[in-house]
Amino acid sequence: MFNRRKFIKATALSATLLAVDRKNAAGMIPQNSGHAEVKPIVISTWDFGIAANQAAWKVLSAGGRSLDAVEQGVHVPEADPKNQSVGYGGLPDRDGHVTLDACIMDESGNCGSVAGLEHIMHPISVARMVMEKTPHVMLVGDGALQFALENGFKKENLLTKESEAAWKEWLKTAKYAPVMNIENKLYDKASPTKLPGNQYNHDTIGMLAIDAKGNISGACTTSGMAYKLHGRVGDSPIIGAGLYVDNEVGGATSTGVGEEVIRNVGSFLVVELMRQGYSPENACKEAVMRIIKKKPETAKNIQVGFLAMNKKGEYGAYAIQKGFSFAVCNAKKNDLLIPGNSYY
Repeated sequence: MFNRRKFIKATALSATLLAVDRKNAAGMIPQNSGHAEVKPIVISTWDFGIAANQAAWKVLSAGGRSLDAVEQGVHVPEADPKNQSVGYGGLPDRDGHVTLDACIMDESGNCGSVAGLEHIMHPISVARMVMEKTPHVMLVGDGALQFALENGFKKENLLTKESEAAWKEWLKTAKYAPVMNIENKLYDKASPTKLPGNQYNHDTIGMLAIDAKGNISGACTTSGMAYKLHGRVGDSPIIGAGLYVDNEVGGATSTGVGEEVIRNVGSFLVVELMRQGYSPENACKEAVMRIIKKKPETAKNIQVGFLAMNKKGEYGAYAIQKGFSFAVCNAKKNDLLIPGNSYY
């Protein structure tokens, strides 16, 4: 006779086995709570993410939508001429063109993107317009510029005197050839801090926000690698690479050498790992380790970092090299800067 007591014991045993299976599915990585935060919350890559977060917080603290928050937040570095890796004042490609890449994604999975866009101060807003006003996801080059101008965006010169001077100095010794990781060799060996992804060449801002309703959105925008081949597109405007959001799970974004992020569909990978039960930091770490495993020698000389946040508002980051930091803003503190963990 299968009595009540035996039924309760059998049910408890099944629940235990299920929990073990779930842990196995998550790669046996110990689960931690990460940095649990009260929502709403906004996080972004690098130290200049502090000012960007504060602009996004104005939207979130007023009960606004996370999509509006991330758009307004990344407007700050896009319009900052002192930031030579995002938008206005960005270092040009090898032909002297400032070309911008950006993408945006909302809580419903809607997304928009632009790549190789010139002369427009806020590519993130063009990307949102692509999302909301067209049946497409991505517009590029002259087509993206045409679309922007037709929709009221102003054509501007984004190449500042400072960035133009830096480009002309680079031209004195430049070789126009698609050499692997040439960007890493642009700087004096005595200045390793100027490698792509480090404090002097961040190359992107990625932002994730959860609003008061618990909805997640993300944005990513950049002027790309300095002195890249004309027409080169990195991971930043590619949904699933530079940015991915799943409102059931969380969101992720990336920074660093975009080619390696694209090859591993990095941000999508991080979100799917969180779906399996990984903490945000452990998910970012696993994505980084896949890059290192596939190209261990290449990984020694480049920077790639991932930043993620789950549905609970827990966040974490991980990078190949030291030096990657991320900013956090919520009702408790609006200027938190956290050093991300790294492999090297």
